[in-house]
Amino acid sequence: MRKFLLVGMLAIAGSGDVQAQDAAAGEKVFGVCKMCHQIGETAKNAVGPQLNGIIGRKAGSAAGYSYSAANKDSGITWDEATFREYIKDPKAKVPGTKMIYAGLKDEQKTNDLVAFLKQFDVEGKKK
Repeated sequence: MRKFLLVGMLAIAGSGDVQAQDAAAGEKVFGVCKMCHQIGETAKNAVGPQLNGIIGRKAGSAAGYSYSAANKDSGITWDEATFREYIKDPKAKVPGTKMIYAGLKDEQKTNDLVAFLKQFDVEGKKK
């Protein structure tokens, strides 16, 4: 019983490190996104909307950003799965979107990007 408990505790203790590594790699992936988007406590809308709290947020809802009708009317709430579909091919997921990015096809980079984005709440503070 003690062996199982120890193994379980080690797995839990190590899981934060894995996520931190993914988030750190995701910050590098976000470098491409920075051309149009901002995230963090000082984030503002730019060419694209600010991405604070994107996971869990309704599409087309960042205050002050002029979204396409396609995004506003999509009915999407960004969860991890929906975001992954969108970032892989934005125009296929939301035809008529203003996003000009062709898409992120690399699954590991997508995982890392999601880990990075999930760190930020709606105020841009790291959770």
